[in-house]
Amino acid sequence: MFGNSNESKRPVRNASASTTYEGLIGQRMVIDGDVHFSGGLMVEGTVKGSVRVDDDAEAVLVVSQQGTIDGEVHAPQVEVNGTMHGDIIAEERLVLGPTARVHGNIYYKVLEMAAGAQVSGQMVFQESPRAKAKPELLSGPSTKDED
Repeated sequence: MFGNSNESKRPVRNASASTTYEGLIGQRMVIDGDVHFSGGLMVEGTVKGSVRVDDDAEAVLVVSQQGTIDGEVHAPQVEVNGTMHGDIIAEERLVLGPTARVHGNIYYKVLEMAAGAQVSGQMVFQESPRAKAKPELLSGPSTKDED
């Protein structure tokens, strides 16, 4: 009745519910510079710089409702509930919660976007699970000479 063994086999709705965070940027903290991490990182404060994962295919970045990142984010799994000013490159999965405010382009393989989330930028699907660089968004006339 109370100890149903099937309960532990249920899929988890989002990354933050099952992730252990090795790093926490607290609500009153401001990081002025780039952040490199592996494992899990929770941002409840402010990061003024890029946030990148160092060769960890399972790494998770969560930006809480109070969190802000002013810079590019590059991680396999990203969950945003706060404010982002910059591009997001989510190599595996991107979750935008109802309070997410993204001012920049997003590159994703799998996207989950809740009602209320706002994106001011382009949304670009990428099949590659480990994209190393942003693709070109717009292609204009070529500047190369054609001889």
